Amino acid sequence: MATAATASAPASSSSSSASTSGRDAPTASPAAVCLVPFRWWARVREEEAGGGVQYAATAAPSPSYYGLRLLHSFLHPDLVLRLERGECRAAGGGGGGRSYALVPADDLSRALARQNSSLALQNKHSFAGDSAGAYPLVLRISVRETSILTVKISKKDNPVENYKRANKMFNVDSQPVHVWDFSGQTNLILMNEWNRPHHDCCHSEQENLLEVQVYAMSDSLTSKIGGTNKENSGDVHDMNFDLSYGSFVRAGSTGLIGLENLGNTCFMNSSLQCLAHTSKLVDYFLGDYVKDINRTNPLGLNGELALAFGELLRSLWTSDRKPVAPHHFKAKIACFAPQFSGFNQHDSQELLAFLLDGLHEDLNQVKCKPYEEAKDASGRPDQEVADEYWNNHLARNDSVIVDICHGQYKSTLTCPTCNKRSVTFDPFMYLSLPVPSTAKRSMTVTVFSTDGSREPFSYDVSVPKFGTLSDLIQALSIACSLGDDEILLVTEVYNNCIIRYLEEPSDSVSLLRDGDKLAAYRLPKKYEKSPLVVFTHQYFDEHSSVDNVAPQMKEFEAPLVTALPETVNGLSLRSIYMKLLNPFRFPKGTSSLNDCAVSSGPSVDLMDATPASESNFQNAQLKDDPKSSQRNASDSEVTQGPSELCYGGPADSNKEAHMQEFEFYLKNESGDGQQQRIEMNELDLPREAPSRLRVNVHWQCNTLKQYNTSMLKNLPEIHKLELIPKGTEDSVALHGCLEAFLKEEPLGPEDMWYCPSCKKHQQAMKKLDLWRLPEVLVIHLKRFSYTQFTRNKLETFVDFPINDLDLSSYIGDKGEPPNSHYRLYAISNHYGNMGGGHYTASIYHEEGKGWYKFDDDCVTPISEDSIKTPAAYVLFYRRE
Repeated sequence: MATAATASAPASSSSSSASTSGRDAPTASPAAVCLVPFRWWARVREEEAGGGVQYAATAAPSPSYYGLRLLHSFLHPDLVLRLERGECRAAGGGGGGRSYALVPADDLSRALARQNSSLALQNKHSFAGDSAGAYPLVLRISVRETSILTVKISKKDNPVENYKRANKMFNVDSQPVHVWDFSGQTNLILMNEWNRPHHDCCHSEQENLLEVQVYAMSDSLTSKIGGTNKENSGDVHDMNFDLSYGSFVRAGSTGLIGLENLGNTCFMNSSLQCLAHTSKLVDYFLGDYVKDINRTNPLGLNGELALAFGELLRSLWTSDRKPVAPHHFKAKIACFAPQFSGFNQHDSQELLAFLLDGLHEDLNQVKCKPYEEAKDASGRPDQEVADEYWNNHLARNDSVIVDICHGQYKSTLTCPTCNKRSVTFDPFMYLSLPVPSTAKRSMTVTVFSTDGSREPFSYDVSVPKFGTLSDLIQALSIACSLGDDEILLVTEVYNNCIIRYLEEPSDSVSLLRDGDKLAAYRLPKKYEKSPLVVFTHQYFDEHSSVDNVAPQMKEFEAPLVTALPETVNGLSLRSIYMKLLNPFRFPKGTSSLNDCAVSSGPSVDLMDATPASESNFQNAQLKDDPKSSQRNASDSEVTQGPSELCYGGPADSNKEAHMQEFEFYLKNESGDGQQQRIEMNELDLPREAPSRLRVNVHWQCNTLKQYNTSMLKNLPEIHKLELIPKGTEDSVALHGCLEAFLKEEPLGPEDMWYCPSCKKHQQAMKKLDLWRLPEVLVIHLKRFSYTQFTRNKLETFVDFPINDLDLSSYIGDKGEPPNSHYRLYAISNHYGNMGGGHYTASIYHEEGKGWYKFDDDCVTPISEDSIKTPAAYVLFYRRE
């Protein structure tokens, strides 16, 4: 496609050929003229047409010193060009760089009619009458020397955007610019100046005001100028249309141009190259896309992103093989998306998502978006509901991005309580697929009972390398044969204390480091929401006693946990703790204390470990008189509970001595070390039961000999990552990723769905189905996972089809959907880890009929067999 400009000078108030004042506008009223690519005009113009006058455009002189040049550009922001006349007049040919021809509008119309008479008859086109996409430019032309014209385009005379367009058209810094005048207008201006009286010393200040209308031409005119009729236009690939806006025709064997790395911008280069080889997007931006820019869209970027992208894409499809430095494009991206500013590495898919969304809003043809209320399916056919949602979407969104990249999927939510179903149909611009991994991580967890019924045991379980705590709990439950009426409370232990309760199933196991220590506690389901009591414990280390120095206290590493009884007092806490220590006692006969460990009495539920006769216990405390030296008979009944397994019964004459083996201290909530000793006759310790009561137990001398404390002293660490051996690469098929994306799964706790039947939020089951597929299907493989503390990348090899991706089995619409077979044409690759990785692109070039690797500014051919790697990150498919 090409652009043309018509120029006309307004008639002055005088009809004479020379002005009486040197500052008046020229009196002649020149005919309308058009600015077209010179090479095209040289082919289609009439044979008898006269030769053109050649001018070479150069920048006006400015100070050579850099500081003065900046000051000059600030004080004089106008675009000023010098048009220097050539020595000869030519009828064809043109120098290097960009060349334009200034021709009469009538001659251009006749040339177009000759080139394609049928289209000319249908359109009856004249450039002056085609106002679609037109914008005005005001030029001030003066004569400084005998054969030199000075052209000034001022910001005061023109809108900012039009001024920018002129700057791009006549940018003489990048390459030479030549103008050929076939209209005779420049001769007229020169002759008017030459005919002025010699005593007019102010002629150098004379400015001829010209108003120029620039038109964005329609597709029909583009086909004429572009040379669809080869007999008249010649080889279209030989033309270079250098107008920055309007139509543009690809040069032969283009698109193999690299992008310079501006400093960690490989992520941007990779995404841009993939989009720059999306054929329908290329055709659109090489065409007349400016007319579609929506500058009033509050969600858009005032058209600046679309203009910057279009300019960059055109530079990649020229015949120049030099790499392009995308400074202007990066500046625009940073302006509208500050997260991409600077020179840090970023995610290519995040940039791609922003770019596609920004281009859509800049090019959205819907000026006033109607409000469409989403309606529930209410038992209606899926096809009817899907079409309704899609039509509502198109009523608010109409752009080339929607036409190419937007699809639709069906989302079904089912309430787990009342089975209420909610069906919606939502648009998508790309698919983000999870990457299932077979890589495993071996983890060691020690499981304790909370009722003293079994010994602790350490289990080695395997979980997915980047799995969740739910995966860990599931594997651990199988390993320890967890009952249906039990749950596992998994904790992280450090320095004798539980520092974290791992209660969020969706948390990643990658949060757990190699040296962390885990303890899990079997808890009956009925006590899942009950308060807990956490026992930490210390003992006297006899080996630390040297030279009559008292032994030091050391800490057991593993805390013990159980449910908190309804009545909390010194005796009930002691009874609970003694029951928890039962599995650690040495076998009978090792010590006299062990005789009570195998009591033949009935088993008592530890969770009901309150005194058997609470009234007796309270009566005994109320009758306790400091003057009396003995307890009454009711004291012997106090221990008729769980503690009787060790100390109950009248045969135990050393009960008081046994009670002195442990001292109990109440720790405050902050755990800062402040402790309050608990007396055995103390009633109702906490006035308000906390969610977790912390109790520290001091073991007295010689107590340690009665128990096997190896599991209490040392908790094993989590095993380090054990990756799959080399040669057995972790791999998955792309269809496996799709199935993982579409499978039914519960919503996360943070994404609860409000059920209209239950009138409350529910953790519903969600199921996705593809319904309507786009022309270009972008598939994002979710290799990166982010948490508050870690960043991980999956190196799983995804085996994706190249020539025939068949998605027909995943389409929910069983009617007659469009072709669901796709062919791969581009890949955005990421190599390395999260921090120091590198992005490249693998792209199929249609004209070259082969695959190429785009590594920033380096473009090299590659074989099709080499494009499948574990680095594949974003896949681009187009419908066959």
